Amino acid sequence: MDNINEMQVFARVVDAGGFSSAARSLSLSPSAVSKQITRLEDRLGVRLLTRTTRRLNLTEEGDAFYHRVKRILSDIDEAEQAVSLSKTAPRGHLRVSCSVAFGEKQIAPIVPEFLDRYPEVALELMLSDGIVDLVEEGIDVAVRMGKLSNSAMVARKLGNNKRRICAAPAYLERYGVPEEPDELHHHNCLGFAGHNTLNEWPFKYPDGRRQTIRAEGNFVANNGESIYDLCLLGLGVARAADFLVSDDIKEGRLIEVLGDFIEDEPAPIHAVYPDPRHLSPKTRAFIDFLVEKFTPIPPWER
Repeated sequence: MDNINEMQVFARVVDAGGFSSAARSLSLSPSAVSKQITRLEDRLGVRLLTRTTRRLNLTEEGDAFYHRVKRILSDIDEAEQAVSLSKTAPRGHLRVSCSVAFGEKQIAPIVPEFLDRYPEVALELMLSDGIVDLVEEGIDVAVRMGKLSNSAMVARKLGNNKRRICAAPAYLERYGVPEEPDELHHHNCLGFAGHNTLNEWPFKYPDGRRQTIRAEGNFVANNGESIYDLCLLGLGVARAADFLVSDDIKEGRLIEVLGDFIEDEPAPIHAVYPDPRHLSPKTRAFIDFLVEKFTPIPPWER
């Protein structure tokens, strides 16, 4: 414990820029702080700080030691916080962000179980197909599809999602079943508004040849749920997320087409949240709940 105390004093001196400022923040006398630094340097056998009447500087060894000490103290704080949080019941207002389709199909159905398990939590589910700034919008957890951009957020993987091309039986009976990707040019393909990449449907032929077909039709929407609904009603062919259509394909409400030509790589699904050192019990509980429900195999693949 003496070693840890000396590290804490040393880090505070560096952060505060001097003995007097550090002493005030630690409720110690400047001489007590100076003695701890001297004792630390004597024990290590190196000089960590150079002192003048006007300023305090780190030596090369002191700079290296400072960065290691900060990591160690951070780990200690995290360990203490984890134990402390484990004793606190999740409670309060929890804000969760998710895409419209995934939220309605996969998150909303499991919310009652979560709230039954944690009755002191009030959950606000915010559905949007745009990228939401978690900090600016006060979001505790976001569920995001695809590769994540570099950020200060932390991610827990929940599973993978692939896209499947399908249509309602009534539509296929009326317009025929496409046997090759080229035939989609003669079909009503349902597309995304403002998402050009999602309207480029990639295919790979058995001989290795690749082709991209642009989805064109008389209906576009800015969310996958609306496209899914219109596909179920027989309006056209859709390239839809597996988590949306897997049950409908199993039960015959939709029919998958061109399955032998699909080129897509599955897109990862993550729960994204701020630095775990600052997680509240309610946020930690919801993240653990998502992991429980979606891993190791997500429900749409079972």
